[in-house]
Amino acid sequence: MRVTHDIHTAELAKRAEALLRSGHRLALIAAHHDTDAVRIVYLFVSGPPDSRVELHVRLDPARPEVPTLSQLSFPAGRFEREMRDLHGIAPLNHPLPRRLVRHFHWPRGWYPMRPDAGPPPPFGEQEGPYPFLEVEGDGVYEIPVGPVHAGLIEPGHFRFSVVGETILKLKARLWFVHRGVEKLFQGRSIAAGLPLAERISGDTAVGHALAYCLAVEEATGTEVPAEAQRARALLLELERIHNHVADLGMLCNDVGHGILNAHAQRVREQLLRLNEHITGHRLLRGGVVPGGSALRALPAPARMETIGEDIHEIADLALSHSTVRDRFTGTAILSTEAARDIGCLGYVARASGLTDDARIGHPFTPYGTQLGVPVHDTGDVLARFLVRAEEIDTSLALVEQLAEGLAPRVVLGPSPTPGAGPRSGVGLVEGWRGTIATRVELAPDGTLARVKPVDPSFFNWPALPVALADTIVPDFPLTNKSFNLSYAGNDL
Repeated sequence: MRVTHDIHTAELAKRAEALLRSGHRLALIAAHHDTDAVRIVYLFVSGPPDSRVELHVRLDPARPEVPTLSQLSFPAGRFEREMRDLHGIAPLNHPLPRRLVRHFHWPRGWYPMRPDAGPPPPFGEQEGPYPFLEVEGDGVYEIPVGPVHAGLIEPGHFRFSVVGETILKLKARLWFVHRGVEKLFQGRSIAAGLPLAERISGDTAVGHALAYCLAVEEATGTEVPAEAQRARALLLELERIHNHVADLGMLCNDVGHGILNAHAQRVREQLLRLNEHITGHRLLRGGVVPGGSALRALPAPARMETIGEDIHEIADLALSHSTVRDRFTGTAILSTEAARDIGCLGYVARASGLTDDARIGHPFTPYGTQLGVPVHDTGDVLARFLVRAEEIDTSLALVEQLAEGLAPRVVLGPSPTPGAGPRSGVGLVEGWRGTIATRVELAPDGTLARVKPVDPSFFNWPALPVALADTIVPDFPLTNKSFNLSYAGNDL
């Protein structure tokens, strides 16, 4: 259940602190440009039991300013910087006033999410170098990496301060390819918003489509049949399996065990072909639709059992190889305290001892007894490998359970009555990287007035430099893959 409170800016810090102390976490901050005010929505969630609390504050559109919550929540500070860059809303007394999303060639005074922004003005030259913190001392040197990388990878710049081979500090600079996804949603029909949601982060088509659909269905008062909800959960687990098995292989590849990677990618290819058989698309697009689901086929139990045996063998071979296990163990440790303070989600958090999982905290369908949440507390590459391997086991068991009794068909709920429902909604989904949050508001004509999606990578990217402190430079690719964060999901 979602509860909304309209409050004054003077109450914001006190109300937010009370929610955080009660066990809620900040899932998103979304700015809205209403006709008479700038409205900011703060969504706090916790569970179980499923709890969603929104704080709405209204600002003067001539001078939109809001007290910062960065002293209470690290994610809040990042949301505020993003909001300032895209909406021109100033977080008062923010400890990091510099830009986050807007690179230094973006024109001053142009905020693309404002209704009066107009078309993009000409972009100019850099105003100066990005203010990286320079580490000084005997033997300290810098290694710049990116933003252009080898292979099919999105741009990101990493600046290492190093002594010998040991990393003293890493700074990651992202947001090189801002696509304007939130702006692209505006004015679309609900149906036209679905393909955009599926492409927020290409490897998370099911997760983002489902979060979008759940939000739209709450906003329109649409009841989704239980069979469709089970089909959606099935697709979510299939997406988790094919991504996790790819990561298992690539982690082995980063420590020189290419043959295990080749076998992992062979299994992933089998899963991608199975995906196409089930929904008509290798990445499972088209399986989750507003109001229901669309399955062309179901995974055969015998085939899934064979795939599971293959994955088990790959994981066992990796962990029994002394070189692989030694390179994984103790590498790039993210402590439980750091993961909690940063607000980490998904397998990154669970490898550091945190237990949050939206399938338990915010379930959209009953999961039964097959849902076990693997948790490790060493916070190293090995823990992130083990969590993935064990989550695959959980997902395979869930696929078998959820497929029982399903039929390959389109299942849709009744069409919503025009004007019915609360006109805003929230979707919370445990995607394969972690919890996805999407908030939707509808215009009076039923089109999308505002869609705010948040990928778990937005929360997890700041943890990568923390984990890499005191790690050697050659372990950067391994560590980076153990996090495997989305550039696209972070930079909307």
